[in-house]
Amino acid sequence: MQDRYKLIEKGLIPLSKYWSIRLGFLDILNNTKFFIPLIEGRKDVGDDLKVLIRISKEWQNKNEHNVGEAGALFRLLQFASWKFNLDKKFIKKKTLKERKIYDNPDIVNWPIMKLLELDNNTPQWASAAILTGNEEKIPENFFLNLSKEALNHYNKTKSKGGFCELRYDETLLLQAEAFIDLLKKGDINFKPKQQDDYCFARAFNLITKEEGKKKWPELEGHESNRLEEMEKQINNLCNEKEIDSKDHRVVQSIAMLALLKDKKVKFSYLDCVSKSWPQFWEFLKFVNKYIKS
Repeated sequence: MQDRYKLIEKGLIPLSKYWSIRLGFLDILNNTKFFIPLIEGRKDVGDDLKVLIRISKEWQNKNEHNVGEAGALFRLLQFASWKFNLDKKFIKKKTLKERKIYDNPDIVNWPIMKLLELDNNTPQWASAAILTGNEEKIPENFFLNLSKEALNHYNKTKSKGGFCELRYDETLLLQAEAFIDLLKKGDINFKPKQQDDYCFARAFNLITKEEGKKKWPELEGHESNRLEEMEKQINNLCNEKEIDSKDHRVVQSIAMLALLKDKKVKFSYLDCVSKSWPQFWEFLKFVNKYIKS
């Protein structure tokens, strides 16, 4: 717990992308300012949240929006555009351009379970349905539960006034704590809870590729096919080859593994971590000094 407070105090853990995108999306959709003003101008927001802030300012006056690499935000906005006949156009950049994303306005009328079959079973379309009014009973799912919680929190704030709650990225915080424990004690106590834990868990041999595919088939449809990309980059690290992944979660996990193993390797795309953890390299330097002090 002491490590947790220290990491937050030092500004090394970003705001939660999951929570922020959902509440920011509701601000955009309803033309309100219950959340986005809280994150404007902060240094601990990643690239996806910067896209969110920019689009919030232009949503009412433009029909074309650059969503960058923000896949979750793109699906939420695209779903809303279809559902409410907004006729919006979205420009995708970098790895998002290469990802296969379902393109059919009819999905706005589909049930939650059918939406969960799309795009390698991503929960993002189903989350969009929840946030835009679908009140079906939802299956147990980290992201769907979060979407429901965010909607309830937004509606409560809207009725009472004030601002929504800011949250730090609990997924990255738990990974950071587990990594520090591993460096301190030589042992790791970490259980992957959802798909964005996979790369970290795979790096430290807490899950196999086969287990990951069975639990989270959507891993194939991110910035990379993370099931294959992790195997490739672990092999590159072992053979001291350049880490050439553009996937932020892959790079973060391999960099932590490299520090643990004291391996000096080159990363081709250092800046990709800014998508979700802009302070990552600063975090790694801090951890290295912290453990040795």
